[in-house]
Amino acid sequence: MRLLTRIFGFAMIRFFKYTLLCVLSSLTLLSCIEEQDFNQYDEIGLTPTYEASILYVETPESLVNATTGVNVFSENFNFDAFSSDVFANRVLDGTITYIVENTSSKELEVSIELLDAGGNVLDTEVILVEPTPMAMLQRDIAYGSSGRSIDIIKNTSSIRVTANNLGDTTSTSSEPDSKIVLKSSGKFRVEIE
Repeated sequence: MRLLTRIFGFAMIRFFKYTLLCVLSSLTLLSCIEEQDFNQYDEIGLTPTYEASILYVETPESLVNATTGVNVFSENFNFDAFSSDVFANRVLDGTITYIVENTSSKELEVSIELLDAGGNVLDTEVILVEPTPMAMLQRDIAYGSSGRSIDIIKNTSSIRVTANNLGDTTSTSSEPDSKIVLKSSGKFRVEIE
């Protein structure tokens, strides 16, 4: 009988421990639960930054020497990426970076014009390029709250690049494979819901 009482006592203590543990665990879980607000999605705003190349134009010095007149290069490039609804309706601000490298003996004036769908000039950037030896020239143009109007970017449908020779048509650079290179890229913040 004593053995039975002892076994029953251990069983009751064990039962009491497990019951107490379950009650405390349940209370702990219930105290940490907070009412969930699934409408928070409406308050979230994501603004990633996208960066991509826009243009790459290369002209050898031999073409500059072969050209009669001042105008060496003039070309319109279709660029509807900015004016597409996916981008234009969500762009907040950004920067277009122009980089010019000149290993030729020519002094040039490079003009970049952003045009709308009707061919109207929205913005112009003129870059004076020194003959070689010239360090790489970089120009950053801001659009949006810290620069020119973001509407320029939203309405750009094509880009016109014109290069005018301000030097002669006879000199040649001592650099191998002498040329003029214009590169551009854009970096823009876009709001995503």
